[in-house]
Amino acid sequence: MTLNALTRSSIYVLDQDAALDFYVGKLGLEVNTDVDLGFMRWLTVNVPGDRSREILLEKPGPPALDPATAEQVRELLTKGAMGGWLSITTDDARKTYETLVAKGVEITDEPSEKSYGIDFGIRDPFGNKIRIGQMREG
Repeated sequence: MTLNALTRSSIYVLDQDAALDFYVGKLGLEVNTDVDLGFMRWLTVNVPGDRSREILLEKPGPPALDPATAEQVRELLTKGAMGGWLSITTDDARKTYETLVAKGVEITDEPSEKSYGIDFGIRDPFGNKIRIGQMREG
């Protein structure tokens, strides 16, 4: 058996239209798929030019969760206590940081030098943690 690609990840969001505003409007990701399946909206985004890796912006609810569990997930998400997080790379962490600050994105960790490069933390409007980093070569 050989696994050969990571193609899709999922994070919970409370409002998919607000998620589009944040992930596309502020972060600059692209809509990959936006389809009403009847029982749910399948909404994915990707970094520009890389349609092979999608992030599903999923509302907690059916079919994956019953109503009581979905409510618990919404509550934990709002508190920032869910385990969902993303790691995104950039060519210029400091410039990306300044751009996101100007757009009003919530910063949780200022840019700092690490052994692997420069990175900083942000939070989406729903409580998900995101790390944005400029990786060193090698």
